[in-house]
Amino acid sequence: MAMPRAGLLLRKASRSEARPSPRVWGRGERDCIKPMKVDKRPGGGVAKIHIEDDGSYFQVSQDGGTQKLEKAKISLDDCLACSGCVTSAETVLITQQSHEELRKVLDANKTAAPGQQRLVVVSVSPQSRASLAARFQLTPTDTARKLTAFFKKLGVHYVFDTAFSRNFSLLESQREFVQRFRGQANSTQALPMFTSACPGWICYAEKTHGSFLIPYLSTARSPQQVMGSLVKDFFAQQQHLTPDRIYHVTVMPCYDKKLEASRPDFFSQEHQTRDVDCVVTTGEVFKLLEEEGVSLSQLEPAPLDSLCSSASAQEPTSHRGGGSGGYLEHVFQHAARELFGIHVDEVTYRPLRNKDFQEVTLEKEGRVLLHFATAYGFRNIQNLVQKLKRGRCPYHYVEVMACPAGCLNGGGQLKALGTPSKALLQHVEMLYGMVRTEAPEEVPGVQELYRCWLQGEGSERAGHLLHTSYHAVEKASSGLSIRW
Repeated sequence: MAMPRAGLLLRKASRSEARPSPRVWGRGERDCIKPMKVDKRPGGGVAKIHIEDDGSYFQVSQDGGTQKLEKAKISLDDCLACSGCVTSAETVLITQQSHEELRKVLDANKTAAPGQQRLVVVSVSPQSRASLAARFQLTPTDTARKLTAFFKKLGVHYVFDTAFSRNFSLLESQREFVQRFRGQANSTQALPMFTSACPGWICYAEKTHGSFLIPYLSTARSPQQVMGSLVKDFFAQQQHLTPDRIYHVTVMPCYDKKLEASRPDFFSQEHQTRDVDCVVTTGEVFKLLEEEGVSLSQLEPAPLDSLCSSASAQEPTSHRGGGSGGYLEHVFQHAARELFGIHVDEVTYRPLRNKDFQEVTLEKEGRVLLHFATAYGFRNIQNLVQKLKRGRCPYHYVEVMACPAGCLNGGGQLKALGTPSKALLQHVEMLYGMVRTEAPEEVPGVQELYRCWLQGEGSERAGHLLHTSYHAVEKASSGLSIRW
């Protein structure tokens, strides 16, 4: 699939590079992270690429000579779904994943015969909420309530917070790590264990390193897909509806979540419906507000909805440990307590190459008991994978996110207007941390659902609804198929 010139930004790598280009702000575009072939000739430096008005590409060498290049074509097999060129292009990878599809369902409901309407449910991520709060100069709680009012004005029936589903994702991640560490898990699973909540990272792992990386990936579903199970299974039962009678939309900071929702693993053959029918980004919600001529700050707030009676929905909640879900902190503290009887009140990070690559260790009498790390952005991910391939990866657990600075900096978030992007990110991080934090095992309703919905922790039903599997994607042979 040839990509439009405005969306595909190419750069030839120098001898020392075979890695993604830096992130670019503006119009939602980024450099394509698919690396170009490496020039290994002695003295080979960075080559300039000149693009003519007709779209022709020319490589300009250091001596001023030019060479016409063939246009790069990115197929779906090549694409790593990095929220870059494919999302800024006119052709959207998945046509059903847009705010316009939500409009179609809401409009159809207005003219549907009695009993033929679909129950429309919207689940909002804390990261999207924080981004919108920054744009409209609101608190996270006010933003959550005003968003609820806005969606219900459009015809949405329920609005939930994915912070609730993240509790299950964190608890399952904790349990899985302890099992792997003790060596009681299936022999196909290994350490280090890598988080699997970031679909950009999963896309990269499946397409680029296939069966090598899959055993290291946590099988716990992401908060989005756990919410899919909650809405299409538990909530559907509460409403006395079959899953296909519910239209479930999530609001996410990331374009890659659209691909995650479309995975065959999250499709019910019995009911011919997906766990998440439509994913809209934070930016698409903002576009929806603009199209409706509505300013979020001017709306009257509405009460928040709750999935179950014992869970409080008076205010939004979050989890400690950063804007990507806090996986490292929760797993680290749980493992320290469960495996070694050590209570860790505060996790101390040690930056390595950069702020997106940090370590956390648990030591006792000079011996390292646990060695965890965070690796954000593809540059750090590449270094991590290469260490693993060489047998030099020292970690037991790594929180991996494709975007530099993590989910709060996702490709679907609102971009800076007259403010440096770094300052905006700091503001969003501050707002994200303003809400009340809860330990997942103490959240009202979670243990109740484990008992009455999942038939207990570690049950076969919990494994089916809260875990998933991954699949190596066979690479098509092409000029871009090089090793990272």
